[in-house]
Amino acid sequence: MNYIFYDFETTGRESNWDQIIQVGAVLTNSDFQEIDKFEARCCLRPGLIPYPQAILVNKSSVKDLTETSLSHFSLIELMLKKFKSWGMAIYIGYNSISFDEEFLRKSLFKNLFDPYLTINNGNKRSDLLNIIRANHAYYPDNIKIPLNEKGKLSFKLDQVAPFNGINDFSAHDAIGDTIATIKLAELIKKKSPELWEASLLTTNREDTNNTIKNNKIFCITETFFGKTMPFIVSLLCFHPRYKWAQCFDLKNDPEDYINLKQESLEHFMSKSPKIIRSVRSNKSPIIMNLNHISKINQYKHISKKELLRRAEIINSNTEFKKMVENILEKQASEKEEFISQEDINYEETIYHSFSNNHEKIVMEEFHLASWEDKIKVANKFKDERNYYFSERLIYEENPSLLPKSIYNNINRSIAKQIFSSNDEQWNTIPKAYKEIDDLRNKYEEENDEDTLDNLNNLNNLIEAIEKKYQDE
Repeated sequence: MNYIFYDFETTGRESNWDQIIQVGAVLTNSDFQEIDKFEARCCLRPGLIPYPQAILVNKSSVKDLTETSLSHFSLIELMLKKFKSWGMAIYIGYNSISFDEEFLRKSLFKNLFDPYLTINNGNKRSDLLNIIRANHAYYPDNIKIPLNEKGKLSFKLDQVAPFNGINDFSAHDAIGDTIATIKLAELIKKKSPELWEASLLTTNREDTNNTIKNNKIFCITETFFGKTMPFIVSLLCFHPRYKWAQCFDLKNDPEDYINLKQESLEHFMSKSPKIIRSVRSNKSPIIMNLNHISKINQYKHISKKELLRRAEIINSNTEFKKMVENILEKQASEKEEFISQEDINYEETIYHSFSNNHEKIVMEEFHLASWEDKIKVANKFKDERNYYFSERLIYEENPSLLPKSIYNNINRSIAKQIFSSNDEQWNTIPKAYKEIDDLRNKYEEENDEDTLDNLNNLNNLIEAIEKKYQDE
C-alpha cells in the first residue's frame, strides 16, 4: 500500500478556530520512493486573527498571508482533489493524529466536505511521532533522541531528524517537514523492522481490534507529560460507547479486584496509576507482541508464567468484565450529559453528530453549483451547522452575492469574536497585540531586526483587520 506523508503549517494550535496556511504532501510507494508531490499555500481567511508566534515559527510573511492567490477554501478543495487522485494510502505525519489530522478533519468539515478522508474508502493512518516514541521504549539505541535545554528527551521533529543525520530539509516548512518525516520513517523501517511492521497492523480501527483480540498478552505505550511509558496488558472488554479496547494492566493482580462490588471497583478504577488502560483503536496505537515483554523493566519482577496466569483470570471472568462495562457506561453517560449542557459554537461540533445522507447530497450539490446559485442550494440544508458553514463560505469567497442582512450579521459575529476581551479559545485582537508586544521585548534584547520587522508587519495586519470590523 502506498504512503501519503503530509504536514501543515497553521495560524495557531486551535484546530477548531485556526486555519491551515500551507500544505506539503508526498505520495510514496512502500519503499519510500516518491511518486508525486503536492505543495500549496493560501491566504488568511477574512476576520481570522493569526497567532504572531505561530507565524514567526513557520516563517510566513504578511505578504504570504494577504497576497497569496489561493483562498483557504480553494486550498482545501485543491488538496482534497489531489489526495483523492492518489487513491488508497496510509496517511502518515509527525504528531499528525493529535495535530495535523485535526486540522485536516475540521477544515474539511467547515468547508462542507467529508471530514474522515484518512479512514474511509480504504484509507488508513499512522503517526510517526508515536512510532518514534514506541521505538525508544523498545529499541532505545536504534534512533537517537536528543535532550532539550532542561535535560529531558525531546521528540521534536526539527531536533530528532538532525540528531540522526537528516539535515537536508527546511524545518517548519510544510514540504520540508514532510521530507524529514519520510527519511525518519525509512530509518525506523531499516533499524527497527519489527516495530515498523507492527505499526502497519494498527492503521485502522478494525485491524487494531483484530490485533488486540489475537494476542492474549501484548505491550502498549502511552505518553503523558512528555514521557512515554510501556505497559503489559490483556484485553478486558471494549468500551460500550466509544468502542476503545479496555485492557487490564498486568502489573496488578486481578484477584485483588475481581470480587469487589461495583462501587468499590469504580473507586479503584478512578485512582492513579490506572488498573485499566484504554487503547484507542481508532488512533493507530503501537501494539507489540508477547516477545517484547522482556524489554519492559517495570515488569521484570513478574514472571512470564505469572503474567499468563493473570491474563487467564481476566479472560475467563465474565462477571468482572460486565461490571467494568457498567461503570464505563455510567461514566460516559455522565460526561455526555455535562457536554450537552455546554454552550458551544458550530465550529466545535464535528464529533457531536454526523451528517445524514440528505445533508451529504446537498453538500455535493452545493459544491457543484456556481457561486451565484450556492445560496439557493444552501437553503436545502436541514442541519443548521451546514447552513451556517455555507453562508460563511459564500462570505469568504463571494460576499457580494449574500443578501445584505446576512452579510451584516456575519460581520457583526466576526467583530464580536475578535474584539472580545475574554480569554477565548480563538485568538482575539487584544491577545494578538499583547503577544506582539511581548515578542518585541524579547527580540529587541536579541537585536533581531528581521523578526522585529516581521512583528511590525503583523501589527499592521492586525490594525487593518481591526479597522475593517471596528464599526460593526
